[in-house]
Amino acid sequence: ILADPSVAKVSGGRKKTVSFSSMPSEKKVSSAADCLAFMQGGCELKKVRPNSRIYSRFYTLDSELSCLRWEPSKKDGDRARLDISAIREVRTGKSTETFLHNGPSDHLAEEAAFSIIHGDEYQSLDLVALSADVANIWVTGLRYLLSHPGAIGGGSGGDGGVGEGSIGNKMRWNWLAAEFALVDEDGHGIVSEDTAVATICKLCPGIKEAKVRLRFKEIQRSKEKLTSHVTLEEFQEAYCELCTRPDVYFLLVQLSKDRECLDAQDLRLFLETEQGLSLATTEGCLELFCRFEPSAAGRERGLLGLDGFTRYLQSAECQLLDPEHQNVCQDMKMPLSHYFISASYRSYLLDDQVHGRADLGGLIRALQVGCRCLELGVTDGPEGEPLLGVDHGTDGNALEVVNKYAFLTSQYPLLLYLCQRCSPSQQRTLAQHLKKVFGPKLYTPESLPASLGGRATILPSPEQLKGKVLLVGKKLPPEVEGSEGEVSEEDEEIGGGGPLAGRRMTIPGEEELGVVLVPSQQHSPPSTPSTPEAGRLASESPEELVNFTKRSLTRVRPSSVRLDSSNPNPQGYWKGGVQLVALNQQTPGAMLDLTRGRFMQNGGCGYVLRPAVMREEVSYFSAQSQGCVPGVPPQTLRVKVISAHSLPKPQGSGAKGEVIDPYVVLELHGVPADCTEQRTRTAAQNQDDPLFDETFEFQVNMPELALLRFVVLDDDYIGDDFIGQYTIAFECLQPGYRNVPLLGLAGDPLPHASLFVHIAITNRRGGGKAQRWGLSVRRGVRRGREYVTLRNTGIKVLDDTFRPASGPLREATDLREDALCATVAFKEQCGLPPTATLKQCIQSLATRLQSPDGPPSATLTLKDGYPCLEPLGNLTDATRKLLNGYDTMISANKQLIENADGVHERIAQVQKEGMVFHEDLPRLVEKENLKGRKQSKAVESFAWNITVLKTLKAMKIQVSSKSCLASIKGRVCDFSKTL
Repeated sequence: ILADPSVAKVSGGRKKTVSFSSMPSEKKVSSAADCLAFMQGGCELKKVRPNSRIYSRFYTLDSELSCLRWEPSKKDGDRARLDISAIREVRTGKSTETFLHNGPSDHLAEEAAFSIIHGDEYQSLDLVALSADVANIWVTGLRYLLSHPGAIGGGSGGDGGVGEGSIGNKMRWNWLAAEFALVDEDGHGIVSEDTAVATICKLCPGIKEAKVRLRFKEIQRSKEKLTSHVTLEEFQEAYCELCTRPDVYFLLVQLSKDRECLDAQDLRLFLETEQGLSLATTEGCLELFCRFEPSAAGRERGLLGLDGFTRYLQSAECQLLDPEHQNVCQDMKMPLSHYFISASYRSYLLDDQVHGRADLGGLIRALQVGCRCLELGVTDGPEGEPLLGVDHGTDGNALEVVNKYAFLTSQYPLLLYLCQRCSPSQQRTLAQHLKKVFGPKLYTPESLPASLGGRATILPSPEQLKGKVLLVGKKLPPEVEGSEGEVSEEDEEIGGGGPLAGRRMTIPGEEELGVVLVPSQQHSPPSTPSTPEAGRLASESPEELVNFTKRSLTRVRPSSVRLDSSNPNPQGYWKGGVQLVALNQQTPGAMLDLTRGRFMQNGGCGYVLRPAVMREEVSYFSAQSQGCVPGVPPQTLRVKVISAHSLPKPQGSGAKGEVIDPYVVLELHGVPADCTEQRTRTAAQNQDDPLFDETFEFQVNMPELALLRFVVLDDDYIGDDFIGQYTIAFECLQPGYRNVPLLGLAGDPLPHASLFVHIAITNRRGGGKAQRWGLSVRRGVRRGREYVTLRNTGIKVLDDTFRPASGPLREATDLREDALCATVAFKEQCGLPPTATLKQCIQSLATRLQSPDGPPSATLTLKDGYPCLEPLGNLTDATRKLLNGYDTMISANKQLIENADGVHERIAQVQKEGMVFHEDLPRLVEKENLKGRKQSKAVESFAWNITVLKTLKAMKIQVSSKSCLASIKGRVCDFSKTL
């Protein structure tokens, strides 16, 4: 047993940075008219020039909505302008040549940057606002004008005009009128303030009643009303101001462009390009409209307005957790040692792990949250009856409680760890009680087929042990085995035991009870470390620990001297392969949050499959890796924290009144190379629904071990107060726009409190940015490119066998990196980030190629099965450059597709030949007279080489030829539709 010291938290000192919204008032933007009005009032924007100079200018939209003007300027008034009619597109972020190659602009926030592409040569006016919300207003207003040329010059533009309001805006006001009519019992067009407040709180769950009531009081004062009754117009005004989420509005108009509502095609495109739902259908979108659109007109016309879209984004459909993991989705037929198992430590003690009051409720709660390993202390009791510690001072029987709740949450095996210090006679009585209470649920060697018991060399699987209770006992020292004696926690050894039936509980006369986790000298490391030594083992010999846990179960518990019942960092032991990290369930905090996040996956069944490198017989993995893990492709994670909603005050913060100044911390936990944290600025001025609009990037070297923890804190001068958190395994993240439910200290959901984020994941090392030299140099001379290398074992026959793989490994890297570089470069030319999808690139490309007054400037053809674009007529330099980028991407992917299988076969052959020497490795080491460190290094290098070759073989150079070919060919249909 590893009695583990705490590992230091990732968190370091956090800088206090405050972000004040640059919005002129608290009035929320809820329509295109709001955006245009703001633009006409004007504001300061930073203008970034290609020569790296940055200027501050005051920009306005003229009263006729026909042009932008700025001042001061060296140009005369007629030249310091840009006609709306000359604008081709409006891009968000830093996506133009000016931004990408302008060093001085790097410090400017990407979320506040946008570019106006104009003229026949697609010139760019590159601007940065003082905040992301101001940038969103300009982007939304300009895109609205591009889609509504009738609005220019003051026209209303029919259905979409600013004067009459858009279709979406009409749907919204008509819906609010219908809801108002339902509570206007007299039909006089007025309702009481109480009724209006209650109705808005019903329509917008999570909004604070005090905020709604305050808004009506302000309306009453502004109109100098003598009555508190509310009219329909006041009701609509208050709802739109209080319940409009600007972040959702900006996203909606970006998707719909003209009507401020989505039709089925708009939503389907959103689901495919942003949410990763490749099989989205029009019928499915219409079904979503019926479920989420509140207005009858919207449902009838197949349209989703702002409120319906908001409800959809807040629903389970857009949760951060992959719905696949709501049920058991992993292979449960592998040996028990191949899984991380949820374990609790003295969960029956309420207050602390040493002197806490015993309570059966603690056992029940542990089982209800999915714990699959419980601990019960047993000592000699009066009248020959063993006494379970939890039974002392409680009404009930712990064994019966465990039996009742054992399999309500999970059907997979429950490990019952008996910390027993009983005399032999009371051990016999305990065994009888166990058989009586659990009956056929109790695991014994005879309860499984002969092939799984007896002297099996591997542990049974969770699937085979479904519905079984497995006893976990302490092994008495050899000198007292079979006689009276007891063992302390410090006497427990690391891990232990081979097969389940390989060791017996030390209960004389009751050897038919099978036991797990009984230490075995022949399988254990040579020493039995003390508490400090146990921690050093996990940090100094991680490779040995991982190899040991491939066949044996290992348990870690908090140190018995932790009088405050604090928990160790479980991540420090999961990365070493330890299956059971027992924590105090009664001690909330980051460590327990990580455990809940880990076991939230796989249906919350309490068993999570360990990474392949921890399961395979021949594999290399070091928990202390400070960089890329051999054979594991690193992932780049981009998280945009957009906003937070319905944030409560921190617990115990009554003295601070209603004011909170929230900020969000993102913690990444995993192998040492992955552990880091980043934070947003503080949203000051009492913002319980703050906008952040900040993007963070993480490189994840070992995705299967990584956990992402969102923490919302209240910024305070003295100490930051905890508001809420949510922890999720990297493997469970869903891409796209996602809702993150916040949990309180005890792990319970905070009503309506959430974060709104955007998630993007790529397998691009170095943050997804293209290495610009990748395609411009001779083949085989890739400056700055990282190649996977094989290690020298010091055994000639092995090194000669592995040597032929060096060439194919470099070729595999070049093929993959060339394709990735070309694809990312094409995305940049389309004005899109590296995380964009090919479908989004197609949308952007089609916009460029489709001239407003004539046929497209390119035609799509198939050459050898690959989609190529043939230019038609005269092209601008910008368009020609874009087509060249497309051709380069197709060519690089063609090379990858046509060469991947051959390279894969050469790597696979070397891996196969290397594995022939696996069984003979000890003899080869002895023959070369390798001892000590050289012997360990040879074995380690052999495992490293096999791991690298096996993983690349399985991944087929990180791409399947057939699927990649199908993906590119599949775009032919999309091009045909758009062009």
